[in-house]
Amino acid sequence: MATIRKLRGRWQAQVRRRGMKPRAKSFDSKSEADKWARELESQVDRFGVAPDTKILETTTLGDLLKRYKIEVSPTKRGCVQEIQRIDVLERHEIAHRTLVGLSQPDIASFRDERLSSVAPSTAVREMAILSHVIEVAMRDWGFPLSRNVVKLVRRPIIRNERKRRLEGDEEQRLLDECDTGKIAFMKTLLIVAIETGMRRSEILGLKWSDISHNRRVITLEMTKNGSGREVPMSQRAFDALSWWKENALVDEATIFPIAPGSFEQVWRRLLKRANITGLRFHDLRHEGVSRLFERGLNVIEVSSISGHKELRMLKRYTHLSADDLVSRLG
Repeated sequence: MATIRKLRGRWQAQVRRRGMKPRAKSFDSKSEADKWARELESQVDRFGVAPDTKILETTTLGDLLKRYKIEVSPTKRGCVQEIQRIDVLERHEIAHRTLVGLSQPDIASFRDERLSSVAPSTAVREMAILSHVIEVAMRDWGFPLSRNVVKLVRRPIIRNERKRRLEGDEEQRLLDECDTGKIAFMKTLLIVAIETGMRRSEILGLKWSDISHNRRVITLEMTKNGSGREVPMSQRAFDALSWWKENALVDEATIFPIAPGSFEQVWRRLLKRANITGLRFHDLRHEGVSRLFERGLNVIEVSSISGHKELRMLKRYTHLSADDLVSRLG
């Protein structure tokens, strides 16, 4: 057992274990001394020896984030978004906490503070980064941490299920307003999105070499879930792509040459011209997947087109029209 005593106005923690040199350290509060002693005892039980914790006293969470951003993030497909989130975390006060002082209340306070300004999904992603940073520090970088405190803190509940589909003449209004905009391929892009249910990132990353005109199939080499897939095209989607290939003003390898940030602005302007509210571009994926079911395709067929690996996730995107299902019930 550790000994905690007050000595010359400070609290001293001392840990004695058979086979190891006694370790002692002074703190401003009894709770800090007790926490340090418990952590050290836990590490002795885990490793059989008392690890050198000085590195934990001099290394901050910000130091780990900086190293992670340089060594680990670039190896990921979503490195750009992750690095942007790490930049935010580095500016937060929690980044200044030393590893020896990082506690569950620190993480819980970080979570609650972030929830006051960002969506739960954002807070969850940030906590996931913090957790993985600490895991990498423990497993690969040799930091003698006894546990991952982020895993001990409850993460926010995400409730982002959406049922928004195109209503009434919204689809036609969108397509009509594409003709009034400055982006010549916008109508083709929307038709491909609605007909295939592909993700925005997949559509914007399409190259002409991904299109098999004789098979009427789009080949995606790498997708969000880490694997590739082939997406069959309806005649409508194929005709739209064929039209754009013949009328493209510039001969580029990329079918839709526009950056994600610029596309967001174009999408917002299009919604405003069409006088449509509450519609996100990702809702077109909901629309596309639902239409595949309404055409009579089964779950396996739809998942092979949409790229969903879990039925639970597929159900979130599928909101079938009751009117369209009546005729199938007989």
